[in-house]
Amino acid sequence: MHFAATAHGTLHYDIVDQVAPWSETRLPILFHHGIGASAWIWAGWRPALTDAYRLVTFDMRGYGRSNIPAEDFRWSLDLLVDDLFAVADAAGLSRFHLVGESIGGTVAMAAVLSRPARIATLTVSNGAHLGASIQRADAWRRQLDEGGSKGWSDAFLRDRFHDGALSPERLAWFATEQEKWSRASILNALGVLIGADLTPRLADIRCPTLLLHPDGSPFIPVGVIADLLKGLPDAELNIFGRSRHGLPFSHAVQCAQALRSFLDSRRAD
Repeated sequence: MHFAATAHGTLHYDIVDQVAPWSETRLPILFHHGIGASAWIWAGWRPALTDAYRLVTFDMRGYGRSNIPAEDFRWSLDLLVDDLFAVADAAGLSRFHLVGESIGGTVAMAAVLSRPARIATLTVSNGAHLGASIQRADAWRRQLDEGGSKGWSDAFLRDRFHDGALSPERLAWFATEQEKWSRASILNALGVLIGADLTPRLADIRCPTLLLHPDGSPFIPVGVIADLLKGLPDAELNIFGRSRHGLPFSHAVQCAQALRSFLDSRRAD
C-alpha cells in the first residue's frame, strides 16, 4: 500500500506498471477522480494504456483510505492541488500526463496553472472551469439532509447513468462506493467546486488538452464545455452520445481509446 504525506494527513495511491522493460519510456499518467467516485473507476481505462504508460491513481481527500477531514476542516482548491502534487511526488512523477474527472478536472486545470512545467498534457472528463455553472448542485444538501449519503447517492446515480448503461453488478458496486462518502466530505468538496472560476486564466493553460464530455450531464451543459474549449489555446473536444455525468465509468473503453489516440498524436514526451 502506498501513502503520500501531506500537512493534513496521508493520501492513498496505487501504481500500475505493466510496461515491458524493453519498451520505449513514456511519461506516466496520473488520474484524479471526483466527488462520489473512486479510484477504481479508472480500471476500465487500463487495457488501452498499460502497454506504454505507468498509471497512478489515488483516493482524493475525504474518501476511502485517504485522509477524512473533520467537518470544520478548511477545504480549498489550493489544498486539492497540493494533494495532487503530493501524490505525484510520492510516486516519483517529475513530469506526467494528467487526467481528472468532475472536480478532479477542475483541480487538474488549476494544477497546470500552478506548476505548468510538471504536466505534459491535460485531460478533463465531465469537468468544468467555472463552478458556478454547475447545475442541480443546490439539491445535494437537501438530499443529504433527508436521506443521508444513501439518499443522495440514489439520486446522483440517475444523474450519472442512463438506464441500462451499466450491468447490475457494476451499478451495485458504484452505488456502494458512492454511499461511503460522508456528508461533510461531499459538501466541503462541493463548496470548493462551486467557488472555482478559472475563466480569467484559461489562456495560460498552454499544454495540449483533451476534453471528454457527455452529451447529457445534468450538471455541466455542453455549452459550458464549448466555452472552455474556446478559452484554451491548444485543445480538442470529444462529445459522447447517450452519456451522463458518470462518463469515465460508463464509457471507460471509449474514453481510454480517445486518450490513447490523443497521447499518440501529441507525443509530448
